[in-house]
Amino acid sequence: MESVPVDEGGVTQGEQAIQTTVALDGDSTVIARSRHLAAEFLARVQADHGLPVSQRAMDLTQLVVSELVTNAHKYAPGPVLLDFRIAGDMVEVVVWDSDPVLPIAKAADVGRVGQHGLEIVMAVCQGFELQREPVGKRITARIALLDDPGGAVTGRRPL
Repeated sequence: MESVPVDEGGVTQGEQAIQTTVALDGDSTVIARSRHLAAEFLARVQADHGLPVSQRAMDLTQLVVSELVTNAHKYAPGPVLLDFRIAGDMVEVVVWDSDPVLPIAKAADVGRVGQHGLEIVMAVCQGFELQREPVGKRITARIALLDDPGGAVTGRRPL
C-alpha cells in the first residue's frame, strides 16, 4: 500500500481551509490506512487548530472513510484520492476514483448480505454529493464536528 501526500494544506483560519489530500494506491490495506489518516487529521485539527471534534465525529468520519474507500478500491481501477477538509463546523471527506459510474443506494433489504455502505454513509452524514468528473467521480460526505445538542444521531432533526 502506498499513500502519498498530495497537498498538506496550511491554515489561515477563516481564509484558507484546513485540508489534507492523500493519494492511495495498492491492496486492501488502504482501507485501514484511510481510517488512520482520518483519525490523525481530526486529532491534528484539535491539537494544532483548537477546533473541537466530538468522539462521535471521529468515529463517524472513520466509518464514512472506510465505506467510501472500500467502494473505490473494490469498483474502480487505479488510484484513489482522499481529501479531508474542515468547512465551518463540518469535516468534509472527499473521495475521488477513476470509475465514472455514480453509485446508487439500494433499497433497504434486511436479507441482503453486504452492499449497505452507501446507505450507511448517507444515513450518518449531514451532506452527501456525487459528482462526475472529466475522469472518474468525486464523492463528498459532510459530518458535523460536534454532537447535536438536541441529541439527533446525524445532526438532523428527527421526523
